[in-house]
Amino acid sequence: MTATFDGHNDVLTREDHAGLVSGRDGGHIDLPRMRAGNLRGGIFAVFTPSSDAWMDVRTLPDGTQEVPYAEPIDQAFAAADATRAAGRLLAAERAGHLRVARTIADLDAARDGDGPPAAILSLEGAEAIDTGLEALDLWYAAGLRCLGPVWSRANAFASGVPFRFPSSPDTGPGLTDAGRALVLRCAELGVLVDLSHLNEAGFWDVAALDAGPLVASHSGVHAICGASRNLTDRQLDAIGASGGLVGIVYACKFLRPDFADDDDTPLDLIVQHARHVRDRIGIEHVALGSDFDGATVPAPLGDVAGLPRLLEAFRAGGFTEAEVTALAWDNWRRVLATWWNDAGPA
Repeated sequence: MTATFDGHNDVLTREDHAGLVSGRDGGHIDLPRMRAGNLRGGIFAVFTPSSDAWMDVRTLPDGTQEVPYAEPIDQAFAAADATRAAGRLLAAERAGHLRVARTIADLDAARDGDGPPAAILSLEGAEAIDTGLEALDLWYAAGLRCLGPVWSRANAFASGVPFRFPSSPDTGPGLTDAGRALVLRCAELGVLVDLSHLNEAGFWDVAALDAGPLVASHSGVHAICGASRNLTDRQLDAIGASGGLVGIVYACKFLRPDFADDDDTPLDLIVQHARHVRDRIGIEHVALGSDFDGATVPAPLGDVAGLPRLLEAFRAGGFTEAEVTALAWDNWRRVLATWWNDAGPA
């Protein structure tokens, strides 16, 4: 069975996160189901939600669907909340259930061995980091190896893209001075900067810094689903030119041309988004980024145990075995190694 790496999940911040190790009745991801689906590595996000009802979709008079823009959150609150969530991952590592991946050797050991799977600690939104960036070094020491400057709200570093359909991702201002400093410091430390949830102005500000390959861990293709959260062809071209990648999201809203939050969605739509990226910028820039436990995913997939069905859909959709291996694992490994300044063995 093909080993798979997934670019984003939200299990650490689910109310039933305690079931990550032993198994959960619902949701998408836990260790027993990871073993069943041969998910051998992934990015585990730490996310602090806004206090408002940020996922109530409303329809405007012109037919546009949107979620009201989430209110900013306090840095001290986010730091405390994120610390608790990260502690859950570190506790699982201490008990031997997971390996928190800090080097490429950790990823390789998880893929090739029979030990625990690798989990990369990530912040989805940098509200837990102070603008002076003093906390960033501590987070790095704890294992942080991926950071998204924003979720879909504004903070001290940048403006997140709102949930809106149809809409361009060009929805507001870009990086602040603190945001530029954050990206550059991440590059110095070896922390991948994740552009999912960043608006288009912020995307181009990060690209101009040339800090590392451009990576969107869990996004779709705007040409197929015209949601603000998805990537335009121009953005895809920049990602390819930088040596980066797109983790194709499984969230039904961002797959479907109608933006419906409907799990009656075929797996072939995930394949279509991946094919668009492959055909435009090359297979080396295509990867997987589920958003498990953060969104509605297609019913034919179900959860992480269904990953073999998804890979089979890629094969049935014209992807070669070498291409499946690349998008399932190798492309993430290459880009992480570049950001981490850690090539590891070939």
